[in-house]
Amino acid sequence: MGAGTGGVSTGTAARWVERWERQQQRYAVDREERFAVIADLVEHVAGGRPSPLVLDLGSGPGCLAARLAARLPGAEVLAVDADPLLLELGSAHYGRTLRYVNTLIGEPGWVGRLGLDRPVDAVVSTTALHYLGERTLRQVYGELAGLLRPGGILVNGDHISPDSARMSELARDVGRRHAERNADCGHEEDWESWWSGAAGDPELAPLLGQGGEGGRAPCEGNDLTVSGHVALLRDAGFADVGVVWQVGPSHVLAAVR
Repeated sequence: MGAGTGGVSTGTAARWVERWERQQQRYAVDREERFAVIADLVEHVAGGRPSPLVLDLGSGPGCLAARLAARLPGAEVLAVDADPLLLELGSAHYGRTLRYVNTLIGEPGWVGRLGLDRPVDAVVSTTALHYLGERTLRQVYGELAGLLRPGGILVNGDHISPDSARMSELARDVGRRHAERNADCGHEEDWESWWSGAAGDPELAPLLGQGGEGGRAPCEGNDLTVSGHVALLRDAGFADVGVVWQVGPSHVLAAVR
């Protein structure tokens, strides 16, 4: 088998990316449908443009980014993450389909490290921006508004609570029931088992030593509701903002520049 730039073989990368996809399904309600909705939005905005530029923030190994590249042949898709192990797995598995950027979203200078030479057509993120504190998220939304071309789109698929406590309770119950109806009961992979397994793989262990899970910056987190995100996005300069898809607490929120 071939190897990526960090020495991970393509076979090893394929196995661990597949395991990543499986464990992520435990934490994102109707993950594949959410990915498809995000790709629909990006295609609607950027599909007719030559060589559209798309950013996937908090990409992990690039599962969503690869789907976007397949949906938009000719697009330049950047997979942006701060974890060297996940980036190396994606690079070895997906090859030159994507461009990988190692940077921590929101830290000083992170936008410059993207190496952009033109306005962006679409920015997407899934199950990642909730790790940012509210102040940092406000900053990031403003920076992304500055990167997007007029008419460009920002799409955030994440766990976002409705605005009232009662609606949040109902949404969580709907999400739980939906997950139970669609569960793959024969699969036990979760976040902890994935990372502990990776630490025991001799090909991956050196990359864990470069940062990896547990070596990241502290997670500030935020508890913004839908209206909280909408307010931050409008303050950042997005005129058209709203939820375009929801199952339980899982939302896809779109904002057009």
